[in-house]
Amino acid sequence: MALAPQQARIARLQEKFSQLSNNQKLGIMFGMALAIALSVGAWLWLTQPPEYRVLYSNLSDRDGGPVIASLQQMNIPYKMSEGGGAILVPANQVYELRLRLAGQGLPKGSVVGYELMDSQKLGTSQFGEQNNYQRALEGELTRTIQAISSIESARVHLAFPKQSVFVREQQKPSASVLVTMHAGRVLDGAQVSGIQHLISSSVADLPIKNVTIVDQGGTLLSGPPDGALQSGLNPTQLEYLRLLEQSLAKRIEDILSPIVGSENVRARVTADVDFSQSEQTAETFRPNPPDEAAIRSQQSTETSGNAGQAAAGVPGALSNQPPGAASAPVTAPAGVPASSPVGGGGGGTHKESTINYEVDKTVKVVRQAVGGVKRLTAAVVVNYRKVTAKDGKVTVKPLTPQEMTQINNLVKEAMGFNPQRGDSVNVMNASFSAAEEPSVPLWKDPEMIALAKELGRNLLIVLIVLLLFFKVFLPPLREIFSPPPPPPSPEVAEGESEEELSEAHHAKLAQNTYEENLRIAKELAKNEPRIVASVVKEWLGGS
Repeated sequence: MALAPQQARIARLQEKFSQLSNNQKLGIMFGMALAIALSVGAWLWLTQPPEYRVLYSNLSDRDGGPVIASLQQMNIPYKMSEGGGAILVPANQVYELRLRLAGQGLPKGSVVGYELMDSQKLGTSQFGEQNNYQRALEGELTRTIQAISSIESARVHLAFPKQSVFVREQQKPSASVLVTMHAGRVLDGAQVSGIQHLISSSVADLPIKNVTIVDQGGTLLSGPPDGALQSGLNPTQLEYLRLLEQSLAKRIEDILSPIVGSENVRARVTADVDFSQSEQTAETFRPNPPDEAAIRSQQSTETSGNAGQAAAGVPGALSNQPPGAASAPVTAPAGVPASSPVGGGGGGTHKESTINYEVDKTVKVVRQAVGGVKRLTAAVVVNYRKVTAKDGKVTVKPLTPQEMTQINNLVKEAMGFNPQRGDSVNVMNASFSAAEEPSVPLWKDPEMIALAKELGRNLLIVLIVLLLFFKVFLPPLREIFSPPPPPPSPEVAEGESEEELSEAHHAKLAQNTYEENLRIAKELAKNEPRIVASVVKEWLGGS
């Protein structure tokens, strides 16, 4: 008997549903389908699997195996990306897992360093030891280069030539580096030079010029650019030239901005810089004046002759012959001394004196400064002056010749004009063209149009859902799930006719006020449409 009220309720719902119109039935079915779809979508959204993110990427087989084994041991769900290039784990556990794996020493990294030398075996040949040392050194350099923030990975190759006992046949080692950059990152000249010096300082007898650096695209980073190859300039010289030109142009604009305005002057400077290196050595000798002569060394020798002195003269057969017979002396001419016999023992004095003077010598070494400016060329454009009339109209007019002369002099002083060097300056007064873009109205702005379309589409969807809910789906539900009509009053017998029932209602309604009667009439019309219909028929029939 407990099922009777439930069956009565189901029967009443079926009866009310059959009394609905076709549109109301369609609305109820559409609402129920929409509710089911929303429920299913919410259930799928709540029960969807967690989002996975990359834990490690580009792992080698040697590192991937231990990492996966550790994840399985910790009961952490994981996925492998297509191709096995990355290991994916739940997004909310990425950083925690990295720390836990790092505590276990994972991943160890495919690059080996000096730890390779720890596993040396007894009896390893010299070639094997040298090979292991080279591999360890390459690994350590790779780890050091990968520590740079812009580099994702690196590969270092070292080439050690065979040693020779002959000095002329000895060759220097060389190194080649392949770097893979992070997305959107590049290495500037200073970083490339730093890597070159790093490798050169880590390998014995490795010159910097023997270090070659290439990026993942095959671009040579360690060499000068194409323009520098043709002009013979290295990147440092090109950077110095660029900074010099920009500095001079900024000096010209800064000195003219307070006069004509910062937006009314443009300056460009071209510098011809001499980067050649030259060294000149001169050695000059000058004669010393007598009063300024400086004695370096002096030596004097004096020799005196006497009877006991050894024979002198020209040695030979004639000097060894006995003296001839005595003869009368020959009278020599006046003023001519008589000759002494050969080998005579006449006395005399011999003096020698040697004086060495300092030589006047000048050694001059001249080294020309690198980066000297050979010539400067400046081009300056000054905008017309804006003049505002009394009526507020703005006009432009050129500068006067006197003002142009003053500006020209200021430009020369600012740039360090030197006519002997061949510098040139060209100052031009012209009207700048307005480069402002026309303002676009909001209703023509593409971004605003796209935003309005998006908002309109969302509002339309919301309005359609609300309209279907309140106009189609809600009224039938209210009518179906409305409370049942109140049972008839006990005063009325079951066998009373409709006429007697209506008379009882009329008597009861007469006792209430107008507002209460109106409310009761509305409820009666809503709950008992048959009674209301019979009353209306009676009124029409009685009239």
